[in-house]
Order: sequence, then structure tokens, then C-alpha cells
Amino acid sequence: MLKPSSPYPQAPYKTPSSPALDRQALRPDCANCFALCCTAFGFTRSADFAVDKDAGTPCTQLAADFSCTIHQSLRARGFKGCTVFDCFGAGQRVSQGLFGGESWLERPAGKEKMFSAFKAARQLHEMLWYLAEAQVRTFDPEASQRAVVLRSIIETAVGGDPDGLLSLDVQELHAEVRSLLMAVSEEARASYFATGDDHLDTDLRPGADLIGKDLRSRRLCGADLRGSYLIAADLRGSDLTAVDLLGADLRNARLEGADLSRALFLTQPQINAAQGDLRTLLPADVAAPSHWSP
Repeated sequence: MLKPSSPYPQAPYKTPSSPALDRQALRPDCANCFALCCTAFGFTRSADFAVDKDAGTPCTQLAADFSCTIHQSLRARGFKGCTVFDCFGAGQRVSQGLFGGESWLERPAGKEKMFSAFKAARQLHEMLWYLAEAQVRTFDPEASQRAVVLRSIIETAVGGDPDGLLSLDVQELHAEVRSLLMAVSEEARASYFATGDDHLDTDLRPGADLIGKDLRSRRLCGADLRGSYLIAADLRGSDLTAVDLLGADLRNARLEGADLSRALFLTQPQINAAQGDLRTLLPADVAAPSHWSP
């Protein structure tokens, strides 16, 4: 449960709907964004990016109409990181909403504020993604109502003006959301009882180093892998029902034939960074990336 001293107001209880429906506005719409992800953020030359780029500067591959000149060959050209990134719909929300459709090229004096607003909105939209799921995964009316309250606070902030958004204490709000997600996770996972020795594996814990670990064909239902490092872990054929994957690093994780259809707090960027195939079962609102094997 959230701490009693929460500074946020209460709101009338609403019957939760499907998270897939609530997440429609949290999908990127690059055609209505001023390439904010290609300008606001910086990156360092690595396996994910072929060059260095300073934050606040346009990518050298950016066209005048804010499109990417190498969009169809990003991975082949060394920009795998671009194919993994997801703004959760914050790009179009900031571009068309907070800044009324006026780009940073048209109003260069305000570009720093736009970039800062985008960074904040991206964090808030990611919270909205999780809260939509928390609201329908919990059986506790109070927890569901709390999700409604937090979603309302965030929607008000990103639907207002840039100054109001930038004055919001995002870290405090993040702590409130995290507390709720942990409570919902504990509730959802408690209904699953492991068979065999899957949950006797002491490595399966929040924040665990599971890099390269062989977890093939395991029934991991109800495990708490929040914040775990699953880089290049082998999860082929495993059942991840009610497994908490909040913030887990799935880069190059092998997910061929795995069942993640009811995993907790899974995001599109996590799946974009992993490996899978057509046998991988995903939640209805998370799509298989184009680079996955058939």
C-alpha cells in the first residue's frame, strides 16, 4: 500500500478497462513529433550507436522534415539503440500538445525547454504505461483507485503547459508509482505457487545478475525479477506468467518460444532489445519487433 502521508489527492473510483485500450495513446507517432528523441538525447559510440552525439543536437541522419534518412537500415548501419528506444507517445504529446505544433526549428529560443519537457514527459508516459496495467491486475479496489489518482495527476501535468510540467516533482511521483507497482506485483505473484525447484533458485530475485544464465524451459511463474540483469539470458520455452519484469534488462535475451503474455510490467523497449520469434507469446499491447526471427 502507499504511504498514508501521500501528498496527492483522492479521486472517485473508476471501473478499470483493458490496459491495451488505455495504452493506445502511449505509442509513438513519429509523424507528429519533431524528432525529439533524435535531438534531445545524446549517445556515445558503442555497440548500439555508430557515432557520438551530444544531447540537444540533431542526429546527422535527421532530414529536414524530421524523418530519419536511414530508418530502414538502422541496425545494419550500427544504430541498434534507435530501434530499441520508445518514447511511450511522449514525442507527439510534447510536439503537438505542449508546444502547439511549433517545432524547435521554428522557435529555436525555446528548444531547450522543449527538450526538457520531452525528457520529463517520457518518464511520465512510461509511468502511465505501468499504471494502466496495475489498475487492471489488482483485485484491491483501493490500489486500483490509487492508480486512477496517479494517472490523473500525470495526465493533468502532460496536458497542461511546459512550465507546469517542468515544475512537477517527477522523482516524488515516481516513488509513489513504484510503491504501488510493488504492491500490485506482490499481490499478483502471490497467486502463483512454483512447482519443482524453480523458486528455490536463490538467483531469481530482484536486481539479480542473470547475465547469460540458462533458464530454458523453466516454469518461472510468480518470480520477482524486477530490475534484474537478463542480458543474453536463455529463456527459450520458459513460462514467465506473473513474473515481475519491471526495469529488467532484456538486451539480447533469448525469448524464442517463451510465454510472456501475462508477465508483469513488460514494455516495448524491453522486447525490442531482446531476441525472439513467432512462437514467443507477448501481451496484446506489445508487438514483436521486425528484426525477430520468423
